[in-house]
Amino acid sequence: MRSVLIIILLALCLMPGRGERRLEHGDRVRDGRTFVAWKTFAGFEKVMGAGQQEVVLTSPEVKTPLPANEIVVSWNAETPPGTGLKVEARVWRGELPTKWYTLGLWSKDGMTYPRESVAGQKDADGDVQTDTLVLTEPTTKLQWRVTLSEAEGKPAPTLKFLGASLLDSRAMPTPQEPNRTAWGKEVTVPGRTQLGWPGASGWCSATSTDMTLAFWSGRLKRPELDMPVPDAAKAVYDRVWDGTGNWVFNTAFAGSFPGMRAYVTRFSDVSELEDWIVAGMPVVVSVSYDLLRGKAEDHDPGHLLVCVGFTKEGDIVLNDPAHHPEKGEACRRVFSRENFVRAWARSRDTVYLIYPEGVKLPADRWGHWE
Repeated sequence: MRSVLIIILLALCLMPGRGERRLEHGDRVRDGRTFVAWKTFAGFEKVMGAGQQEVVLTSPEVKTPLPANEIVVSWNAETPPGTGLKVEARVWRGELPTKWYTLGLWSKDGMTYPRESVAGQKDADGDVQTDTLVLTEPTTKLQWRVTLSEAEGKPAPTLKFLGASLLDSRAMPTPQEPNRTAWGKEVTVPGRTQLGWPGASGWCSATSTDMTLAFWSGRLKRPELDMPVPDAAKAVYDRVWDGTGNWVFNTAFAGSFPGMRAYVTRFSDVSELEDWIVAGMPVVVSVSYDLLRGKAEDHDPGHLLVCVGFTKEGDIVLNDPAHHPEKGEACRRVFSRENFVRAWARSRDTVYLIYPEGVKLPADRWGHWE
């Protein structure tokens, strides 16, 4: 019966050829970084996979609006217990495509179907560094493939969203005029600590994701979005990388809830963070903790915090997961704007955007979000 249903599904969907599609952002492509996204997949080829319970979605070949040598792919999907998905990408070097790189195996429960990155993929064309495809040469054409794996007697997994942050690391961001409307404004986000939990180690990313979901829990009156930090850490744990800092696993978890959107992208300037604060929405930022705290050099592995606002002087206000509440330390901390800019550049201005589907977003001046 399952095979019959899959065949019917394939017959109903559109089956385009492999023609190329160009992604146009026009003047909104800026500073060597842009974001592209799909919310519907009618233009993807859809076939049965090698297993009888697999469906494979393959995008058209896509010409990018900039030459990219770093690609971070995010996805939002509903994966009932026992189901999951695999996300892959390949790019073109001249007229020839590379191999398919696996960008992640994902399931929300991480039990029957794995939740892990895939190591050991390095070749002459590039490498997958946990959550980022790093190429040896920039590309202007790429393609995605998503394999949905079902389970007998379970609802099928559903892909809701697929997005890609494209970076040309040779380009340098140009400083912009600040959005001073945000100065003196803060968004009230519940404070959470990554410290003191049994088995906790490097939980800054999971804790920042947890704080942001808790914020939306209060706004949307959805208690299921508010959970203890250990639960969030367990839900984003990458057993191959052996940690909770996989960027796209954090957003995949946040976006797995019905009605929620979440993905990784890169901004160009602090003014874009200010735009989001003016809109009343927090943003998770990835920084060097050493540089953020004013050290001359950075030797830390990176740190995730939640941007919750700006002081009247334009310095940034962050919810810092690395605080000791038992010692009287507050989650809310103020850091100098200059230190933050240096620290954020370490990740090339990487952010997690987490928000409800359909919410009014700030004007996307440079093509950095959906």
